[in-house]
Amino acid sequence: MTWLTKIAQLPQSLIATLLCSMLFMGWVGATMAQPAKAMAQDPLVETRLLAIASELRCLVCQNESLAASNADLALDLKREIRMLIHNHQSDQQIHDFLIQRYGDFILYKPPFKPLTWLLWIGPGLLGLVGLTLLWRHTRRSRNNANTPSDTAQELSAHDIAKANRLLGIDDAAQEHPAPPVKELP
Repeated sequence: MTWLTKIAQLPQSLIATLLCSMLFMGWVGATMAQPAKAMAQDPLVETRLLAIASELRCLVCQNESLAASNADLALDLKREIRMLIHNHQSDQQIHDFLIQRYGDFILYKPPFKPLTWLLWIGPGLLGLVGLTLLWRHTRRSRNNANTPSDTAQELSAHDIAKANRLLGIDDAAQEHPAPPVKELP
């Protein structure tokens, strides 16, 4: 039984209540969300900060860029980046500083090196393994459907007569007997 059939068996009033509560929670979350406020006085510094922070991962949220995050650690990192910008450090120097401090995990696009090979190649390998298993499974099931079962046997004359008696078929109908029937597994 799949989860969709289980949901379909729930009372409609319960499903409607769950859907309304999910919509309400989404609406409340959307109304409470606020964009990050610019903290720099200089718009050039803020533009450069956003360019750098959009390439970095928020270490708290992990699925959000540093530029979009309002987590306390993200705000501290943005403050740190502003300070480094005011100290006339280049974008590359700021990246190197953050990578030295937090590792490649802070980058949204980590470099392709031996330490991150599994990160880059892993999803493709998993997909390839999955497709191979699916192909083998369908090939086997297609082969099994085309070959007769080992357990299927022809019925003997005694078995046919017994089946005819149980079904109420008389011997006159047996002048043109049906072809032998194979037993299903």
